Amino acid sequence: MSEGPVTAGSSPTAVIHATAAAFRAALPDGGRLLGLDVGTKTVGTALCDAGWSFASPAQLIRRTKFTLDKAALLSLSQAQHVRGWVIGLPLNLNGSEGPRSQSTRAFARNCRDIGVPILLWDERWSTVAAERALIEQDFSRAKRAERIDNHAAAHILQAAIDALVAVS
Repeated sequence: MSEGPVTAGSSPTAVIHATAAAFRAALPDGGRLLGLDVGTKTVGTALCDAGWSFASPAQLIRRTKFTLDKAALLSLSQAQHVRGWVIGLPLNLNGSEGPRSQSTRAFARNCRDIGVPILLWDERWSTVAAERALIEQDFSRAKRAERIDNHAAAHILQAAIDALVAVS
């Protein structure tokens, strides 16, 4: 899947990576990353610090037209000086890909002109883990529903940055 390393901003077309090692090679100087949990109705987002220590939930983007969704993500990326995107890839429990995975891959392909590397990251169990964390924090069902996608994005991003740091 990886077409070779590219540094952020050096190419108008971002490379989509399938491994942490390839993505890490594309970002030799680190930098802030944006995590995405792409759903049919919303895109949950999360940001990490430039040193790749921790991921935090960011803003929720309600899906409308793809061009508007992408513009909102680009605006967030530019405002936060993001150097790469980590997009959660919803695999089936057995590791196979279904319609949601194909939709996420298409979303990533349509975002290749953002100019930063993209990592597709296995997001199995991210929503479950986020839900459990919110329950432990005693959030009501309504509050969990509002925050679940951003927390899932933070879970995806944290797993990815942990792997990126291990690759260093």
